[in-house]
Amino acid sequence: MSANHVRIIGGKYRSRILRFPDRPELRPTPDRVRETLFNWLGQDLSGKTCLDLFAGSGALGFEAVARGAASVVMVERDRRAYEALRSNASFLDCEGVVQLRCADALQFVRTAAETFDVVFLDPPFNSGLITAIIPLIPRLLRSGSALYVESAEAIELQPPWRLHRRSTAGNVTFQLYIHGDQ
Repeated sequence: MSANHVRIIGGKYRSRILRFPDRPELRPTPDRVRETLFNWLGQDLSGKTCLDLFAGSGALGFEAVARGAASVVMVERDRRAYEALRSNASFLDCEGVVQLRCADALQFVRTAAETFDVVFLDPPFNSGLITAIIPLIPRLLRSGSALYVESAEAIELQPPWRLHRRSTAGNVTFQLYIHGDQ
């Protein structure tokens, strides 16, 4: 697969190819990692609301849509990547489920009024944005919501966060936390 293509691995869009601009900071979550993540979440996300911060290629958000998510908000500040997300939503005919925001993720988290069941957090590596955003995330969550974090190294969150699962693939650490009860 070339650097500006990614394949949806499951659900109703299985094997569909998404295209995105060639940008050095865009690193789609690899197939193996996405497969593991959606095994952790459960394959069926019916009725779930999801937030894909730093959407980039849209691999995580579109994968959630393919698995039945009721809605997915994708936040991406890069205009070319945002336009590719819009094109891919049209290609998949899921504009009613996907809500695109061309915005800064940190500003979005500070001002958003929505709440979510699942948040995908995969900022550019070594940007420091994880530590800036995580303290703001709980205001967007319901009790029992999940936070997926992809980073260069493991992060440790304190209660009311509970580590559900953690793994590594190459130089990527990915982890799923649950917030609050359940």
